Amino acid sequence: MNWQFSNDAPIYAQLIGQIRAGIVSGAFSPGERLPSVRDLAMEAGVNPNTMQRALTELERDGLVYSQRTSGRYVTEDQTAIMEARHALAADRVRSFLTDMERLGFEKEDLLSLLRQVLITISKNLMKTDLTMTILITILILTKRKKISPAARNAAMYRFVSLP
Repeated sequence: MNWQFSNDAPIYAQLIGQIRAGIVSGAFSPGERLPSVRDLAMEAGVNPNTMQRALTELERDGLVYSQRTSGRYVTEDQTAIMEARHALAADRVRSFLTDMERLGFEKEDLLSLLRQVLITISKNLMKTDLTMTILITILILTKRKKISPAARNAAMYRFVSLP
């Protein structure tokens, strides 16, 4: 993991947040054995007691569990992982809304801006999907010998050269 710390919150709380994010994002797979407290602490550059405190909190939250002699593991409970994922997303949305409010955005203005951004993203995704579909079609037609390799190369060159 890429451990990053700031001065605005206790280190153990930041560790909890980063490990939780790793679990909900799939960086740590369900059922995966976590490195030892000492190894995690060394990797993060923190005191092992601080890492222990963070992992104990994650155990209380149900995202991590201990096997007496073989270490700690990420929960396999998909419901717990999804709940943590949604809680993390809700926190980020609340933080975003607070920041936008500080910038002076009214709810209507913010909704309008979000719609514009989502439309732009959607158009870009559609363009990417179309690009991939055309390129795959060209490759399939070449494989089926419907077009020659030279025609394929020319079509791909022309297509990729488009703005």
